[in-house]
Amino acid sequence: MTRTRDLTSSSSSSSGGVGGSCTPRPLHAVQLDHPSHTATLLYGLNALRCKGLLLDVTLVAGGQAFTAHRVVLASCSDYFRAMFTDEMRERRQAEIHLNGVTAAGLHCLLEYAYTSRLCLNLANVQDVLAAAAHVQLLTVVEACSTYLQAQLDLDNCVDVATIAETYSLHGLRRRVYAFMSSHLHQLGKTGDFQRLSVAQLQHLLSCDYPVDCSEGQVLLTVAGWLAHCPQDRATHAPALLRALNLQEVPTHTLEHAARLPTLAEPLPPLQRALGVGRGSPAPPTGLVNSRGLELAVVKVGGFSIGGITNEITYYLGSAGRWRHLTTIPHVEQCNYGVSVVGNQLYVVGGCFNQALQENIHPFGFRYNPHHNKWTTMAPMHRERCRFSLTLMGGLLYAVGGATEDVTPATEDESPCEAYSPAQDVWRAVAGVPGARAQHGAASVEGVLYVAGGLEGERVLASCYAYTPAQDAWQPRAPMLTPRADHACVSHGGRLYVCGGWYEEDGGNGRVLADTVECYDPRGDAWSVVTRVPTPRYHAGILVVRGRLYVVGGFHSDATFDRATGVIECYDLEGGRWGVEQPYPQDIWEHVCVPLYVPRCRDDMDVLGEGK
Repeated sequence: MTRTRDLTSSSSSSSGGVGGSCTPRPLHAVQLDHPSHTATLLYGLNALRCKGLLLDVTLVAGGQAFTAHRVVLASCSDYFRAMFTDEMRERRQAEIHLNGVTAAGLHCLLEYAYTSRLCLNLANVQDVLAAAAHVQLLTVVEACSTYLQAQLDLDNCVDVATIAETYSLHGLRRRVYAFMSSHLHQLGKTGDFQRLSVAQLQHLLSCDYPVDCSEGQVLLTVAGWLAHCPQDRATHAPALLRALNLQEVPTHTLEHAARLPTLAEPLPPLQRALGVGRGSPAPPTGLVNSRGLELAVVKVGGFSIGGITNEITYYLGSAGRWRHLTTIPHVEQCNYGVSVVGNQLYVVGGCFNQALQENIHPFGFRYNPHHNKWTTMAPMHRERCRFSLTLMGGLLYAVGGATEDVTPATEDESPCEAYSPAQDVWRAVAGVPGARAQHGAASVEGVLYVAGGLEGERVLASCYAYTPAQDAWQPRAPMLTPRADHACVSHGGRLYVCGGWYEEDGGNGRVLADTVECYDPRGDAWSVVTRVPTPRYHAGILVVRGRLYVVGGFHSDATFDRATGVIECYDLEGGRWGVEQPYPQDIWEHVCVPLYVPRCRDDMDVLGEGK
């Protein structure tokens, strides 16, 4: 019980001083608030109902009669409020028949109205939903929708889709079609799949949700649906086929489908119209199917004005803004290795602060954007931070970096190891010569290149190439400019380095490396291709569809306002710089990678800080 006090003046007075002058005397007003009153009121109303007292209306549903209080019904249902307060015929009737409402459904609604308790199960949920929709008891409608979402499986998803469409439950409808899409391969083998109406199948094929099978399997699944009743369904084949991404269907699958009776007539004209059937098309690397997915620029962790963060955000061109994706499932950390394998994001190693001490760890995590799920992976043989993690030949290579075991500056070589995602196993490989951290690395045509970095306090320009077959590193031509805290990327059979810093003569300060250098493995030579309009280091750098993106970073080491959210991009083929919409916050020491992300996600936008 809470109590508030209000001081007010009153006409009461007390004499004081000469002549009996009066002074106002305050009264204490107390306002009482009993949290239990709501429950007491409900209990009392239900007790009146159970004892048959003050009842003033009878509801009839499914041949059964239920007595109630008009005021209770009107207080929680727009349907009954209008019935009992507007000039409607039922306002004067003592008995009201609710057609289309079952006795079981009405019983549950009355229990909820008088007790706030709702018992749902698969046997009664449809009755309750129908009754709640009829009398416009929206809280119960929402509860039924939430319950059905939680119960979705392959055995009931088709029925739930029909329920969602019958009662205009838009959120449930989106959820059930997303579920059917993500289980399409299994669902297509069930008898329930054949119960989908043509409109439902058309929507399933047209909605923008990821699927669990190739587009060739989607095509054969549609053929199976058409074959179930070809006399009635064959006329719908052209419309259904137009909802497929036939350009991702391999030639041999198209040829097989074209021989099926239900597809022999509509498929070849569509093939010719779309210009497919030549070669062996495939979805982008790492994807089973590109349905519902879009290539995004993903920002992993880093720092902002609020400090270090494990937050991962992404930018979709179709949405035009940055949104939250997920969070690394570890204590807040930095300087880890990041890579993408099979469209799964790997975050490995790194360091975190504990009691003002830097702790380096070997653990790793992988994130599946299709299922929005993190899983753990085998830890590295040694803890690492400020190292490189690079995909080559289906393996992840962890090269150099700082470690707890040995100080890198005292080593003759930096230890390296390779990880097999298929086997979840790390194995040691040849170490790169010299101590090396805060370097860049990328693979080009089966060769792993490592360039620049720090050896103790010295900024490096050296470059080495690793060939797995020989398990050996070979020196290559050094970069034109030494640099650390930069990035290496590959495109078109060449290696590009961008960003970073080096020490000015005398070692009195850092100089930003403003050039983008290109390495041609065929000539073992470096060249400058352009200069970054806004030089910075600790930036997120990646290549997406031939465009080099530079996201955020430090642009000064001397001024207070030294971080930036600027995003610039360079067309590697056209040779032109452009400016993209800036990141909503100033960010640095993050990593950026390309990753296919589902378009249909309900994520919050990234909010700016001090913008």
